Amino acid sequence: MSKHFLGDTAVLLGRSLRHITRSMDTVVTTAVMPIAMLLMFVYVFGGAINVGSDSYVNYLLPGILLITVASGIAYTAFRLFMDMKSGIFERFQSMPIARSSVLWAHVLTSLVANVISLVVVVLVALLMGFRSGAGVGAWLAVAGILVLFILALTWIAVIPGLTAKSVDGASAFSYPLIFLPFLSSAFVPTGTMPGPLRAFAEHQPVTSIVNAIRDLFTQQPVGTDIWTALAWCAGILVVAYLFAMNTYRRKIA
Repeated sequence: MSKHFLGDTAVLLGRSLRHITRSMDTVVTTAVMPIAMLLMFVYVFGGAINVGSDSYVNYLLPGILLITVASGIAYTAFRLFMDMKSGIFERFQSMPIARSSVLWAHVLTSLVANVISLVVVVLVALLMGFRSGAGVGAWLAVAGILVLFILALTWIAVIPGLTAKSVDGASAFSYPLIFLPFLSSAFVPTGTMPGPLRAFAEHQPVTSIVNAIRDLFTQQPVGTDIWTALAWCAGILVVAYLFAMNTYRRKIA
């Protein structure tokens, strides 16, 4: 069964990736907004924000990477919604394939597309002066956190992709996720925030993820932030996966 599932997922993943290669503008568009925000905050607001001895582009990049992912997963919901409306799911159900492979193909496509967008954003940040003395291990840890974050948010995206009534409804869920980094340590230290907002910012998942990535880039001790970040990502991933699979089973029943 596992071999059957892997083979079916690989075939459907190839189908989805071909769609992306024919419309690379979607991947580029995903990176445009985070890059615009990076440029605006560094060159317009950066001089007025005190983040200590580090440059503001170094401080800002981890949060921009999370916003890039939050922007990208909207396309996952959109592609899944379009497949649902086109009737392709009914065709797949009539074929001898593993049912869950349809969803996994979309999830893995999201992973590939988001990784490409993240690489584009990092390259732009390097041109803007981002520098890191982090070693290979730290970069791999950052990559691992981001992959887990992509998977967690992608499985959240699957839910509106399956249940939305319109194209706008399928992608609108990502707006709160894009906004969440603004209420975290992504742009300014949480210590500068008023009491209630500071309490929220310090205990929401984005702050621990941003802090862990930032510490890895700057070769600082990550402390408990990395474990908190991993716990948040893994917890969201498990809950979203179970909810999405349950929704999918009800849809194809």
